[in-house]
Formats: sequence, structure tokens, C-alpha cells
Amino acid sequence: MAKIFIERPILAWVIAIMIMLAGTLAMLKLPVSQYPNVAPPTVTISASYSGASAQVVQDTVIQVIEQTLTGIDNVQYISASSDSTGNANITVTFNAGTDPDIAQVQVQNKLQTAMTLLPDKVQQAGVRVAKSSSGFLLVAGFYSADGRMDRFDISDYVASNVKDQVSRLSGVGTIQFFGSQYAMRIWLNPDKLTQYGVTVNEVILAIRAQNSQIAAGELGGAPAVPGQQISASIVVETGLETPKEFGDILLRVADDGSTLRLSDVARVELGGENYRILSEYNNQPAAGMAISLASGANALDTAALVKERIAQLKPQFPAGLEVVYPYDSTPFVKLSIESVVQTLLEAIVLVFCVMFLFLQNFRATLIPTIAVPVVLLGTFGILYLFGYSINTLTMFAMVLAIGLLVDDAIVVVENVERVMHEEGLSPKEATKKSMKQITGALIGIALVLSAVFVPMAFFGGSTGVIYRQFAVTIVSAMALSVLVALILTPALCATMLKPISSEDKPKSGFFFWFNNKFEGMTKAYQNSVGHILGRTGRYMFIYVILVVVLGALFLRLPTGFLPDEDQGRMFALLSLPQGASMERSSLVMDKVEKYFLEDEKENVQAMFSVVGFSFQGSGQNNGMAFLRLKDWDERPGAEQSVQAVAARAMGALSQLKEASVFAFIPPPIAELGNATGFTFELQDLSGQGHQALMAARNELLGMAEQDSRLVGVRPNGLGDTTQFKINIDQQKAMALGLSIADVNQVFTTAWASTYVNDFVDGNRVKKVFVQADAPYRMMPEDIKDWYVRNDENKMVSLSAISTFGLVSGSPKLERYNGVSSVEILGQAAPGLSSGEAMQAMEELAAKLPAGFGFEWSGLSLQEQKSGSQAPMLYALSILIVFLCLSALYESWSIPTAVILVVPLGILGAVIFTLLRGLTNDVYFQVGLLTTIGLAAKNAILIIEFAKTLYEEGNSLLDSAIEASRQRLRPIIMTSLAFMLGVTPLVLSSGAGSGSQHAIGTGVFGGMFSATVLAIFFVPLFFVCVYRFFGMDKKQGEQAQKDKSHV
Repeated sequence: MAKIFIERPILAWVIAIMIMLAGTLAMLKLPVSQYPNVAPPTVTISASYSGASAQVVQDTVIQVIEQTLTGIDNVQYISASSDSTGNANITVTFNAGTDPDIAQVQVQNKLQTAMTLLPDKVQQAGVRVAKSSSGFLLVAGFYSADGRMDRFDISDYVASNVKDQVSRLSGVGTIQFFGSQYAMRIWLNPDKLTQYGVTVNEVILAIRAQNSQIAAGELGGAPAVPGQQISASIVVETGLETPKEFGDILLRVADDGSTLRLSDVARVELGGENYRILSEYNNQPAAGMAISLASGANALDTAALVKERIAQLKPQFPAGLEVVYPYDSTPFVKLSIESVVQTLLEAIVLVFCVMFLFLQNFRATLIPTIAVPVVLLGTFGILYLFGYSINTLTMFAMVLAIGLLVDDAIVVVENVERVMHEEGLSPKEATKKSMKQITGALIGIALVLSAVFVPMAFFGGSTGVIYRQFAVTIVSAMALSVLVALILTPALCATMLKPISSEDKPKSGFFFWFNNKFEGMTKAYQNSVGHILGRTGRYMFIYVILVVVLGALFLRLPTGFLPDEDQGRMFALLSLPQGASMERSSLVMDKVEKYFLEDEKENVQAMFSVVGFSFQGSGQNNGMAFLRLKDWDERPGAEQSVQAVAARAMGALSQLKEASVFAFIPPPIAELGNATGFTFELQDLSGQGHQALMAARNELLGMAEQDSRLVGVRPNGLGDTTQFKINIDQQKAMALGLSIADVNQVFTTAWASTYVNDFVDGNRVKKVFVQADAPYRMMPEDIKDWYVRNDENKMVSLSAISTFGLVSGSPKLERYNGVSSVEILGQAAPGLSSGEAMQAMEELAAKLPAGFGFEWSGLSLQEQKSGSQAPMLYALSILIVFLCLSALYESWSIPTAVILVVPLGILGAVIFTLLRGLTNDVYFQVGLLTTIGLAAKNAILIIEFAKTLYEEGNSLLDSAIEASRQRLRPIIMTSLAFMLGVTPLVLSSGAGSGSQHAIGTGVFGGMFSATVLAIFFVPLFFVCVYRFFGMDKKQGEQAQKDKSHV
């Protein structure tokens, strides 16, 4: 094959150029993302039952829907929550790889069977289904720069003119709106109602009757009478639009013509649809939208679409209205990808320098360098065919592949130069002879290296997605590398290299000094190998000790899923005692804002705060803040990292006595949750009830507080609070002639608000709500002011039929996989890994009373699956390498000698990772597999040569020593090239450096020890294995037979 391209070099160039062109076109079309679609697809169901408690929502909405969500394909788990504001949320999480569109259709189909079973109020408000991830892609904040618009003006404009436009964009999942559009608010005065003898129900019926659009047909409508000449639509009545028109609604008209209007018994105004949320941007009133990514959508493309659409709408904004993005995950994605691209270029330069140092010939160095862009661009083409994206994982795989792919070209160039030097052939003839010798070896080494990564492609779950990105990228690069080594590199050698003579060797200067030093080192190395082979037993014992040390260190290595990153953004979570008002929460949030915007002004660029909403749940005593830090180049110091800022904030804000404040950073993959650390679901498996579950939760939190391995362990929910329980004496109510439905209507309207119908405001349909005015629903004794008319047309006070008292209840209830649960978040203590924290939680949970169980969720579930898959992955990769080598050499003994070197590479990876305080995460596992492949390749280079020398009749020891001497230079060169190729990863800083350190450190350490130790131990393994299998005796017997024949 190579001979054709040696004779026709232009054909080789044409093929290479076509590969590069195809790769370039594919690269321009490939989407860019931080990670592939690692997070399992999720479908969320959200409903609202205005005025209902968390328990009522759980019983009448959550459980009804849960019971219909059976028989759906590929469901991983179902989580649900209900809160005291009447919100119900159910999240169905599917296995990775499930089509999110099909998942959404299946959920919607099942939901239809439950719709008729839901309360009328829930059906009226509508149940929404969306395919959405759990984390926020970005938060858009809107504020009035000149102060001309108040909070409600801003909220109404954004809700009316921006929110719907953004929600229709491709890739947008759900939008959490921090604000409220206008609604017609009718605030009832119970004293006036009683004075005029009007009931709440009469008010509602009057509004429905007089604020309506009637379809009255047309004059001259078909079928018409013969001779009809005209037709016209009939307009009987149009809907009301202004507060004055609503105030003029007639409630009663007396015989004398006097009227009672709505404004006589109520205050009518244009107000907010709800008053549950207060939001601010840098201490200014604001409204905001937190946008979640749809399952399977691309983050960068979606964020760009959102910003582009808002920019198109901005010219129509009212004067002074500004838009900002206080929380945005995309700058980090862009910078981290750019950082890896820079690393890639640095790696190419460093590899070129190493090759030039050893080859000492610019032309010879240029040939492997030319192979790099051909292979890398070709790999982009293959990624396009597989439907992958340019992401952190594929780019890391490219960096690792550089060191691997230049090896093939180096082997070709070095062998051609050796043949030219030893046999005095022309470059063309030397290349032909050289390719005959090494084509099999090139394909063999490529097969072995590919075999290491192929098992990665077959693992499931989110970890499998990560493994697959690496596997496909590296195997594609390896395959193209061999193709280039067989097509382009021989053609370049034949045309670019010059004949070598002994006079060409440098006789002075740097290269002369380097060669002398290297030859001296080679002789010392040869003597050392001879010394080791003379004491095989002693050094095999040392090897066994190293393996034992490796085992001990590996078990000490903390585990993790993905490294934490400084993504330039963070959250602060605020929680006041149960029952605290929004006013109190707002005052505490002011203190939190003051801390971040003044004490941390060197690091914090913007802050968007929300009172009434948090990841823990909605309520007046909750709040949270989204913080954007300054660019990474403005925060160069370690004390300016997001982790350091969060740690300082935790220390400073823990001094606040009136509230508990948590500052935390988002996880590496936003779609897998909102916080780093672990997500623990404590379940009531035996149905012991809410109080028992709370007691178990508190017991677990108490034990966690005492455990030194854990910090920041907290419930991701709300504790029980005092609730106002009203008991209606139904027997007494019926005796007094009252309708229970009318009684319920008064309670619902006065304290929860009743949605009546709609009106048009500014060409947009908005809602009409009736509720008691604030002074008449603040205290328990206000019940006596509300009356219901009985069947004798007399007004009866609610206090006559009701009693009340205080009870304990939860403002937020959670369920996980169909049983009551509480979600607990937490982190590992400094210096420990999330894996160790998870182990600690499992140990503590085992001490709880019987009937309580637990499950992991989100990022923790993926980490658990990743950890359980890793040992099988290592074992499978080593086994496949062994089998490939056995097939390649038609021997069981040679692969044994190669596999024995693997622990030496792993030892270095583990030591370097431990010294740097890193964890055994997905990146480390990928780096370990790369180390296994490279260690095996170095061993092959020595053992194959030693085997050939031994078969030519040399003694076993001489063959091992000579092979070690001859292959030292290419092993050092390729290993050094690879190590320097990943050095930029090891030393990186700024955006994405956490991931780069994680993969670079392990690979660098593994390659270092695999080279330094293996060059001494591989000859030892070769000799010991040959002796163990009795192959030296067989060879000796064969030699004796040969002599006797002579």
C-alpha cells in the first residue's frame, strides 16, 4: 500500500488535502458546548392550585398525576414537590440517550388520563409539560436606569412583551419569571359588603356577567330571506378594560333607580397578578427571567438566540429600561473551549521542539508535524458524522491524541533514516524497504492503543456519554494517524529527506553536546539493565512491593465525578425562620447585597436578588441571589476564585442572627443540579408519616453536623411551620341554612384570591382577581367580619360556624419515586472528596430507625454509577489489550510481559494525582486508560525487538540488554513528546483549568513513571516471563539441534 504513494506523492497529498478540507467544513458546522448531552433528559409537569396548602396539593394533584405515570419507557426516577403557594412540580428523569421529544409525548399522553381527576381550579389554571433541565442557563434582569418605572411597571412590560417572545425560541425549556404582569385587582371591604348585604359570590357573579364578550351573530346571516341586501356583525357587549369601568359594575339596582356599584364595596386597581416575589438588581427594583435549557439543546446556541431576540426587542423598550445578564453560564463555556484550543496549539509547538531535539533534522521533524493537522482535521470530520460537538471532552481527547499520533510518523521517519544510514540507500529506496519492515508494527500498535479505549464506548448512563466522546475521538485519531503514516508520511520521506552520511552528524554545538550526554546516559542505562537482569529475584520482589504500594495509594485516592470549576458565577441562598414576612426577608437580603456589592466589590460584578423564591422552595421567608463575578483575568489570585469568595461569604454571612445564608457554586454540569456536593434523598419507605420523616431528617442532620467529613449539610426544603387551622362546623352551618359551597367560596376568595375571568390591557389578555383588601385578612379575628347569606336571606358571620387553632405543617412537601421524602444537600469537608462525603452519609443513614431508606439523585447518582463502572472498565481494557497482543504475536507469554508494566504507569498517575489533591473522577479514569495504552506501547517497542534478537540466536540476557539500548532513544523521544504535549493542561489557569488539571496531571504522572520505571523493568519482565514459560530452554534445545545438523 505504501509503495503506491511513494511512487505517487501528489496522490498522497491530494488525499491529505481532501481529508483536511472535509474536516474544516465539518469543524465549521459542528456545534460548540461545554459538555455533550451528559445530563439525562427530564420532563417537568407544573400545575397551580391557588390558595391550597402543600398537603392539599400533594394529595389532590401530585399523587393523582404520579399514579398515572406508569409504563413510560426508560424512566430513571420521578421527583415531585408541592408548596404552600399552591405550586405542584413533578420531574420525570429518563435514562441518558432517551429521545426527549418521545419522552415528552409519553408523559403528556399519560397526563391526559389524570386531567379529569384534578380539581377544577387546577384544570382552569392549566397543567404545563416541558422538556427542561434542572439548572438555569442564564438569568436576564430588567431594571429602570432612570427610576421612571416601578417594579410592577417593569414586570408587566417584560411579561407582556419579552417573556413570550423568548419562550418560543428553539432550545428554551422553562422560564422562571421573577415578577408579575398586571391584573385587575378587586380588593373587597367586608364592612361595606355587610352594610349593603352583598355576598362575595354575588360580586363574582356580577363581574362574570358584566365583563364578558358575547357572540351575538350577525344581521342578515345565512340562510337569509330572499332579497336581503345587507349583512353586519352584531356587537352586544364588549369586555371592560379600565379600573373605572370595573368599578362601575352594577351589583344592585333598586326600584327607585338607585344603584350599588362595585366601587362602593371594593377598591379596584391595576395591580400585580401575584405579590409573592420581590427582585432587585444591584439594589434597584427589577424583574427577571431565569431560563432553563430544553433537554438536548445546545447551551451556546440557545443563549445566543435569547440575547439576540432581546436585543431586537430593545429598541421598543420604554425609555430607561435596561437589560443585564447577572447570571450567564455561556462565557465560561466559550473561554474553557478557547483555553483547550490554546493548549492544543501549545502542545503542537512543544511536541515539535522535542522531535527536533532528538531528530536534529528540520526536514525529518517537519514530516511528523505535517501529520498533526491532517489527523486532527480529519477527526473533526468523523465527529461530525457521529453527531458529536466540539466540547471540552473531545478537545481533551485531541490534546491526548497529539502525543499518540506523532508517534506513528516518528516511527516511520526514524526507521527510514536508520535504513539510509546503515545501508546507504536513497530516501526513496530506503522508504520502500523501511515500510515493508514496520507496516505490521504500526497497525499492531494502533490496534492495541485503540483496544484500550473501545470498551469505554459501550458503557451506559451519563458516564458512558463522557467515555464515548473520548473513545470515539481518540480511536478516530489513531485510525487516521495510521492511515497518514501509511499514505502521506512515506511520500514525504521519499521526497523531503536527504541522503545521510556519517559527516552529517554534528561535531560541535548544542546537538553535539546533547548527543554525547545521551550516549553517556545510554551506556549507564545499559549497565543498570545488566545489573538488574543479574538479580531478577530481588527486583521482582521490588516490583511486587510497588504493586502493593499502588494498591494502598489507590484505595486512599478520594473519588469524585467531575472536578469543581471556577465558572465565574455563584448563588447565595437565604432562609429566615418559618412565618417570617417578606418585609423581614427583604431587610436581610439588603444586608447580603451590601456584603457582596461592597465587601467583595473587587470580585463581584453584578448581583440579582429575589425574595420569595429559592431552590429550597417558595415562601415569604426565602430568597436567593444570582452573582456574576468579574472576568478571570481580573481575579488572578487563589483568594479571588469563586470557591474562595463562597467560603468567605459563608463565614461572614453566618454571623447574621436573623437568617441562615448559604453561599455555594454551581456544579460542573448545570443540567445535573444547582449545587456542588451531594444530593441525598431520605425516604419514608414504610409510610410512617410526615412527623416521623421530619424526626428522622433532624436526627440525620444532627449526626452529620458532628461528622468531621461533612460540611454544609442542609435540607433542600423548608421546615415545618405554624399553620392557622380553621374548623368549619358543617352540622351547625347546615342548621343555619348555609351552603357549604358558599362558605368555602368566601374563605377561598378572602384569603387566597379567586380568578374570575379576563380583560384586555394594551392588546394583551390579563386576569381579573377578587380578594379581601389587606387590612381585612391579616389576623385570625378578621374572620368575624365576613358573612354568608343563608336560605332565609339573612347574613351569618363565619365566626358563628368556625373555630380555629394553631397546628404544625410543612410549607413544602417532597416525594421521590412515589414515596414521601426530603432532599438533603451537603459537601465534603475541605481536603476530602464527594465520594467520601457520600460514604459518610450512607453510614449515618444506616443508623436511622427502621422504615427509612435513601437514594442518590442528580450528580451524586451519576457519580455512584461512574464509580461502580470504573473497575470493570479497567479490567476490560487490560483484558482486550492482552488478547490483541496474544493474537498479534501468536503467544500468551509476550503479552504477559507487556501487561506487567501497566501497574508502573498507574502508580505514577495515582501519586501525581494525590500530591496535587485531585480525585479519582471521570477525567482521571480516562487518563488512566491512556496511561495503560502508552505503557503497553513502550513495552512492546522493547519486547518486540528483544524477541527478534533472541530468535536470531542471541542469549536471553544479551537480547534484552541490546533491545533496551536500541529502543531507549525512540521511547524517550515519544514519551517526552507526549508528556510535554499534556504539560499545558497540567499548568493551565483560568476558565476550565479544573478539568485540564484533572486529566493532565494523571496522564503526565502515568507517562512519567511508565517511562522512568518501565525502561528498567520491561527487560526484567521479558527475561522472567521467558524463563517462567520455559521458552529459553526451548530456544536452547532448538539451537543444539541446529548445531547437530551442521
